[in-house]
Amino acid sequence: MKVLVTGGAGFIGSHVVQALAVVGHVVEVLDVFHDFYDPAIKRANVAAFPDSVRVHEGDITDLSAVQEIFEQGRFDTVIHLAARAGVRPSIEDPQAYIDTNITGTFNLLEASRATGVTKFVFASSSSVYGLSKVVPFSEDLPLPQTLSPYAATKLAGEHLCGNYSNLYGMNVVCLRFFTVYGPGQRPDLAIFKFTHHIENGIPIPKFGDGNTRRDYTYVDDIVQGVVAATTYDAVPFDIFNLGESETTTLNELIASIEDATGKFAVIQQLPEQKGDMPLTSADISKARRLLGYAPTTKIPDGIPKFVTWYRSLHK
Repeated sequence: MKVLVTGGAGFIGSHVVQALAVVGHVVEVLDVFHDFYDPAIKRANVAAFPDSVRVHEGDITDLSAVQEIFEQGRFDTVIHLAARAGVRPSIEDPQAYIDTNITGTFNLLEASRATGVTKFVFASSSSVYGLSKVVPFSEDLPLPQTLSPYAATKLAGEHLCGNYSNLYGMNVVCLRFFTVYGPGQRPDLAIFKFTHHIENGIPIPKFGDGNTRRDYTYVDDIVQGVVAATTYDAVPFDIFNLGESETTTLNELIASIEDATGKFAVIQQLPEQKGDMPLTSADISKARRLLGYAPTTKIPDGIPKFVTWYRSLHK
């Protein structure tokens, strides 16, 4: 395949790029190198890419720039991972999330339609499930209410993907990621932040009583699902959960990091945050059946791997 990976310099994207390149696909990257977190981290990810990977620095909200890249590239497949991420920042600046996650996704779909892209893979989020009371979350659940602008933009992105599949015959897969972690993780995310704080004796900001539960997914497992989605064509449009199908409370997560580091956390107790989901739990039976998705790394194995990677950066 000739593949464009948007957000390919970021955490998940850089892992996807490496996985595609190593098996011989022609890969190009589009990334804006935004300063949401230190752009030097993304540039270090890019520096590790094979020489064959071409990187475009640009913004998916710029339709003319997107169209030019697509006209030159003539891609078979687009893996759209670029997004404004995070629930809490989306509450503070919802317009930026609407611009990037909705308008940017539209721009990519429109450029894909115009240049004959045959496969479009969209990174959605478990946050679209909102306060669903049916657990675990399955892809056919009704979604009457999201809890944050971030979640709303991801659901809107799914709907745009469905539109383009229906109207223009584009083969589209939407993947709902469940709290991804692992080597290269963004420093603003909980596992990285908690590890850094515990290692350095900094108080951990803990929101609520610690009984919120998340389905944490190791990045290698997510990459497996993303790559599998590029060849899925049973129906023109489909949606899959990618998680580990096992939940961990916030208290259990902190204890796991304490065990892996051999240090105790200092807790800064804070009230619950608006917009946070109390529970995420993935039903991955559909992905297992149709994508061959088979996650292998549970929290007891993944957290020590992450801590080893973190310490390799701070020798």
